[in-house]
Amino acid sequence: MTTPLESPRRDAVPVELVVLDMAGTTVLDDGVVESAFQRAAERTGVADRMPWGEALAYVRDTMGQSKIDVFTHLAGGDRSAAERATAAFEGAYAEIVAEQGVTPIAGAADAIQGLKDAGLAVVLTTGFAPVTRDALIDGLGWRGLIDLALSPVDAGRGRPAPDLVLTALLRTGASSVSAVAVAGDTVSDVESGRRAGAGFVAGVLTGAHDRTALTAAGADAVLPDVTALLASLAENDLLRLVAATP
Repeated sequence: MTTPLESPRRDAVPVELVVLDMAGTTVLDDGVVESAFQRAAERTGVADRMPWGEALAYVRDTMGQSKIDVFTHLAGGDRSAAERATAAFEGAYAEIVAEQGVTPIAGAADAIQGLKDAGLAVVLTTGFAPVTRDALIDGLGWRGLIDLALSPVDAGRGRPAPDLVLTALLRTGASSVSAVAVAGDTVSDVESGRRAGAGFVAGVLTGAHDRTALTAAGADAVLPDVTALLASLAENDLLRLVAATP
């Protein structure tokens, strides 16, 4: 259960667009990101300048952010090394997906369809490169389910910057940032939504970060998973116009 906002944001502007994170929010991660990072680090030495535990902790703390930005930090600012590590990470992720397949968060596809049935546009966002993002979407068979999918290269900057959310708004033609809802499993997802000025930002507990971290980042609601999002929007009176449509 979620608690409706005590004071709905911006006079409860009805939502038109929902921006959803991928890994950990709509796509089951199950340690794949960490495994891909470990393979990339072993193949490139990008994290050799610091203890392994420190590097892994940084990867966990920055889940949801652009991978090139994460690797640039690990490489001590060496952009060339970061680019090599990012390419190795994307290759490793593809290997693991090929080995294990790709699995959605339970109920995610139905949740997305429910949002679509309510008249909302749905955009998926990720810190992955387009090649990995598209492989995941194709593996899930979601190409016809969503309106759009965006990676940092499509928007300018990755999370926690607002660019992915704002690009989703521009690409879909939503009327205002107040009419955008954002949901994700990381602090970076929540911060991105807040910085963009989204009318509703939710955290979900199926991925990297816990309730305390998501709430501290500014989430309006923390949900057990993405399947609870539509009900949370309704509880907060954010589906008024959709409900009034014949």
